[in-house]
Amino acid sequence: MEDVYGTVVVVEDDPAQRTILDRWLTAEGHEVALFPDGESCLKGLSGTLPDVVCLDLRLPGIDGLETLDRIRAHHPKLPVIMLTAEESLEPVVASIRLGAFEYLQKPVERQKLLTTVRNAIVLAQMEVRLTQLQHEVEGWNYPDIVGRSERMKRLFRQMDRVAPTDVSVLIQGESGTGKELVGRALHDASARATGPYVALNCAAIPESLQESELFGHEKGAFTGATQRREGRFEQANGGTLFLDEIAELAPGMQAKLLRAIQEQRFFRVGGSKEVASDFRLLTATHRNLAQEVRAGRFREDLFFRLAVLEIEVPALRERGDDVALLASHFAHAMGVKTNGTPSRVTGQALDAIKAYGWPGNVRELQNAIQRAVVLAEDDQIGLDALPPKVRAAGRGDIAPDADAAADRSEVRGGPGEVVGGATITPPARHWPDLIPDQSLDAIEGKVIASMIQRHAGNLSEVARVLEISRSTLYRKMAAHGISRRES
Repeated sequence: MEDVYGTVVVVEDDPAQRTILDRWLTAEGHEVALFPDGESCLKGLSGTLPDVVCLDLRLPGIDGLETLDRIRAHHPKLPVIMLTAEESLEPVVASIRLGAFEYLQKPVERQKLLTTVRNAIVLAQMEVRLTQLQHEVEGWNYPDIVGRSERMKRLFRQMDRVAPTDVSVLIQGESGTGKELVGRALHDASARATGPYVALNCAAIPESLQESELFGHEKGAFTGATQRREGRFEQANGGTLFLDEIAELAPGMQAKLLRAIQEQRFFRVGGSKEVASDFRLLTATHRNLAQEVRAGRFREDLFFRLAVLEIEVPALRERGDDVALLASHFAHAMGVKTNGTPSRVTGQALDAIKAYGWPGNVRELQNAIQRAVVLAEDDQIGLDALPPKVRAAGRGDIAPDADAAADRSEVRGGPGEVVGGATITPPARHWPDLIPDQSLDAIEGKVIASMIQRHAGNLSEVARVLEISRSTLYRKMAAHGISRRES
């Protein structure tokens, strides 16, 4: 029988029973989290999602049935095993009706517990795999997110696991990768899908208006406030609030946001009455928020509140053949919208599209295809309809990931040389000092080590700057004996 391991939450008010269950499950290879009552369990589940919960029926405070009901409300796919010493079948039937996976009679038999836990984990894994297969048959997991690469499949698996929960999610990724699409998809796949979805780009709001935009204001609160206005937190009541570019919030607003998340209550600007709102918070940023915390630009306590679960949206250059898939998808959709008939990308144009590095990610590709649909003479998008730098990449004139200046005239000349009246200045790459008589291999190792140090071990950023894939970077690091925290 194949070994199956997972994270198991045990909710048991008897310390001796907790110790026994912990010992049995740990010896089997599971990670175990222990809670003495339902309230502490529910609080714990807001910060992490286990594979299975073992829940005692009789608990102090809120009992096992109410705890089960609340778990199912926020985590409908999380298997819960009820533990009961009751002789009557009534509570057992009630727990099954509430969605319990199984119930075990106390005193619990060791092998029975381990087998039931294993079965619960296996069944949950099978359901996730079935969902993945269904998605693959349909082409991709979520209607508005196109992708079949391994990186996207990994993203979809994360989304499948996170979407049914009610915890805060931080969505990170470079600009143009589609973080806002991920936020919307998480809402649509959640229990709050019928509620409002409210989105706000924090970078687009002046600092002086951030508080009013988020929390609303009362009539007369400031000049121009001619009537009371609901803020985004209030509008999201019963649904989801998505705050894009969260790192751009002013420090003062970060403190107020923290309280609103903790209490789910806030004051409108100029108001004296607290307003309550039941919302799920999703946030996104193209910045590395952990680095922003270390630099003192973002509150650490707020970061932990936002990043209960984290999702990384991959850059387009990391998604392989998804580039061609997306190009064809955009061409079809934009052709219908613009000309009333779907457009098709020729093989030569697709080769150029795949050769280019797309530093602007999906957004840049979408804009390029939209431009091509307009410029193409018919429904065929050829090489000539693509932007000059994409055409150049297809001919091999520039490095695939370079932000090439194919749109302007080429300037030849070395550093410090005067060409056409202009002095050529080398780009500020911040490479290490290189010794001319070093081998190319030694220079490569120094460059990689220097860039890892400069970007604090952020390998995605290092790969982007060096204009290579992450897999190539890993291979070169191994060849040069370089660690992630190279100093």
